Amino acid sequence: MQQIDSLRQQILSAADEKRSLRIRGGGTKDWYGGALVGDILDMRPLAGIIDYEPTELVITARSGTPLADIEAALLEHNQMLAFEPPYFGDGATLGGAVAAGLSGPRRATSGAVRDFVLGAVLMDGRGEVLNFGGQVMKNVAGYDVSRLLAGSMGTLGVMLQHSLKVLPRPVMEATLRFEMSEIEAIAKLNAWGGLPLPLSASCWFDGVLTLRLSGAAAAVDAALKWFGGELVDGAAADAFWASLREQRHDFFKDAGNLWRLSVPSVTGALILEGRQLIEWGGAQRWLKAPAGDAALQANTIRASVRAAGGHATLFRKEEGSAAIPVFEPLAPAIARIHERLKAAFDPAHIFNPGRLF
Repeated sequence: MQQIDSLRQQILSAADEKRSLRIRGGGTKDWYGGALVGDILDMRPLAGIIDYEPTELVITARSGTPLADIEAALLEHNQMLAFEPPYFGDGATLGGAVAAGLSGPRRATSGAVRDFVLGAVLMDGRGEVLNFGGQVMKNVAGYDVSRLLAGSMGTLGVMLQHSLKVLPRPVMEATLRFEMSEIEAIAKLNAWGGLPLPLSASCWFDGVLTLRLSGAAAAVDAALKWFGGELVDGAAADAFWASLREQRHDFFKDAGNLWRLSVPSVTGALILEGRQLIEWGGAQRWLKAPAGDAALQANTIRASVRAAGGHATLFRKEEGSAAIPVFEPLAPAIARIHERLKAAFDPAHIFNPGRLF
């Protein structure tokens, strides 16, 4: 294939000349992660759905395929990417969604990006094409490499194509709102999480808990009677969950560094300076930290979240925060595993240097 041969030549040339390459799809997540370094390796020419069999609930597509094209094809058969990948702008691609590893509101009940990755084809730093997950090549050193690529930020190699599990769209969805405090919302979400209820998304912000119910009509109708609360109009509900997924909600428009806090869902209210929004049944919390000493602020936030058994990511930076690591520093043993994987797939260290760690 001409596009693959072109990618191979660019990789081999960069390795010989010790030049860095910045693997890029639509560029809608350029702001995420570490600094952008290297010549752009444009993946958009490598596009197209390779295979889609709705009865098998699997779609295979090239990395440069627009997410919009994939979701349009799935919609024709009333199916979906259940992890609800955020686009963050026009031109988002499948490869970018897998590389970033970000999931939307449905993640807590349906699973994350990596849970839906069945297979992948990767070109490594030697220009070799490797097949993983349901393919003929065995995964290296026992790792499920196809899933390992989810969230790798393009640091291990050039992802050429992916096979993803898809799911049928729910027969019925409904959204409810309740007025309650943060502490009450966390307690309720954890109690409801242990019951056979068709919950598919949750959000607490500014004294209001919003729930989405998804599933069979009978199950959703029964849950609506059980929960009570204020029923949100369908169009308004869709707009709300889309604004949450794409971070167009008013909360995300506030000034300040945006932190993503991942903690056990049972964690109580986190006493941190700034405004918070809670998703995923309490497991994901967004913090808009006010202006101040960014480094001191980062240390305080990370120490508090670590004490709760979680980790904190500086999701979006404001000016003056460039020196703060985006991702939580790795423990030494985990860091050594990362180093060995990087050396195995990208021996010349040319792919997206510094983007992840």
